[in-house]
Amino acid sequence: MQKSLDQKLAAIHADPSGCRDFIIADAKDADMAFGIASAGETLPDAQGRSRYKTIAEYREQIRQIVRQGKIDIMLMSASNNDVLNNQERLFETSHVTPAARANDTTDVWVARDNRYIQQPSLPFRSASLDHIQAGKLNPTDAERKRGTNLGLYSITFNNRLELDRLALERYAEFRAEAEVKGFRHFLEVFDPNAPEGLTPETTPDFVNDCITRTLAGVAYAGRPIFLKVVYHGPKAMEDLVAYDPHLVVGILGGGSGTTYDAFKLLAEAQKYGARVALYGRKINHAEHQLAFVECLRLIADRVVSPEEAVRAYHGVLQKMNIRPHRKLEDDLLLQTSVMSYGGGSSASVPAAIPAAAAKPKEAAADDHHACACKTKPAISETPKHGDCGCHAKPDASPKPTAGATTDVTKMTPAEKLAYNQRKRDQLYGKY
Repeated sequence: MQKSLDQKLAAIHADPSGCRDFIIADAKDADMAFGIASAGETLPDAQGRSRYKTIAEYREQIRQIVRQGKIDIMLMSASNNDVLNNQERLFETSHVTPAARANDTTDVWVARDNRYIQQPSLPFRSASLDHIQAGKLNPTDAERKRGTNLGLYSITFNNRLELDRLALERYAEFRAEAEVKGFRHFLEVFDPNAPEGLTPETTPDFVNDCITRTLAGVAYAGRPIFLKVVYHGPKAMEDLVAYDPHLVVGILGGGSGTTYDAFKLLAEAQKYGARVALYGRKINHAEHQLAFVECLRLIADRVVSPEEAVRAYHGVLQKMNIRPHRKLEDDLLLQTSVMSYGGGSSASVPAAIPAAAAKPKEAAADDHHACACKTKPAISETPKHGDCGCHAKPDASPKPTAGATTDVTKMTPAEKLAYNQRKRDQLYGKY
């Protein structure tokens, strides 16, 4: 099965300025950070009680999201990767690429009542590449190729010379081993967790310079296939993207926040050059993860706005009789989105949405399906596109003629849905 990640990366590198493909990853690697609390809590029962989900429930959620097919990458711990990919072969017939967290620096050690995250980050690796690739030491080349060959490597620069030098030395050791074993990686760069001599205003430039300076010494065979960084706002994103158009930049999701926090963050980062979004807690803490993920995909594909997606998501929850964490009007507000495991830096997005956008509006004529069933483009509990109950054909909107330029910005929502569905079907087949 050809992977959508590889197709999208190839398209981006072929046309860095014109390609509009966007990569979404679900970061289900929290068990390498939070321990028992990593899988999140169950929805409250009739008495308002909830509990932490088990690792079995966590794995089942991974299976469901992979089978849904709206994401491009599923990031897991080495242990969950071993169960789901090496043993179950979950990804064998999926366009989703499996990935594993390849290191766990000390600033992601978030055990309850811990003090680790208050101290400067230190490099550390629990996982071995052999175990990630094949579930055992010293596998054959064939066994390596059959397993997971993508991982996340994390660095946190703190403007402390000896510690930052140590982190870079360990990263160099990892790159050398990864290249020999045919293992690709993407690079996560957290904001400083215990910095010296930095302010919130100077941190974005410091992080950008650390990234580009580090990669200047790395030949392309050893470079990360993309970055995972805090979104610091338009200028910092544009600076990084413009410096090297082939340095594919992705954003990390950070803490839960409101639904609008998650949706607006993706749209804003994409607007200024981000090509990837990696959301962990924002997905994991959602009331209905499959519907939440589908909303992310619709936003990334420019089918709906973040505001429309929040309302559509609440419509799904209402239809399924799931009590939302917040009322709609509260979920349409931006909060400060914490962007580190321990609770340090914050994303930089517009402070508020326009007052008119915060209120539900009457559906305009072009908000409805082309089949005139008087329903808005649906996000179903399954969820599936075009599930409006009227049995309209998915290709109801006009197809572009040969040689014509497709202007997505001039399409109605129904036309965008049909266009994007056709595009995905052509790339990955129907699922």
